[in-house]
Amino acid sequence: MFLIYCPHCCEYREEEEFHPKGQAHISRPLDPDSCSDEEWGEFLFFRKNPRGLHHEMWVHSAGCRKFFNMTRDTQTYEIKEVYKIGEQPTVVAS
Repeated sequence: MFLIYCPHCCEYREEEEFHPKGQAHISRPLDPDSCSDEEWGEFLFFRKNPRGLHHEMWVHSAGCRKFFNMTRDTQTYEIKEVYKIGEQPTVVAS
C-alpha cells in the first residue's frame, strides 16, 4: 500500500481512497460530428500504456471526489508528482 497526495484536500491518504481513470491530457475533438468512425474510435478507446513515466488522471473517490493528474512511473509505481486538472506537469513523460 502507498499514500497518495490529494492536491485538493492537501493531505496524503491511503491508495484505497483513489481510483485511476486513465491517461491524462487527452484532447476531445473540436468538432466530434465531423470525425470519421475511425477518428472517433481512436479518441474513445486507444490510449498509451507506456513502460516508465506516464501522466494519469485519478479521482479521490472516497474523499473530496475531485479529479487530478499524477505523473507516475509504471515500472516502480513511484509517484513523481500530482497536480490539479488544467495545470501542466513539471516532470515530462515521453
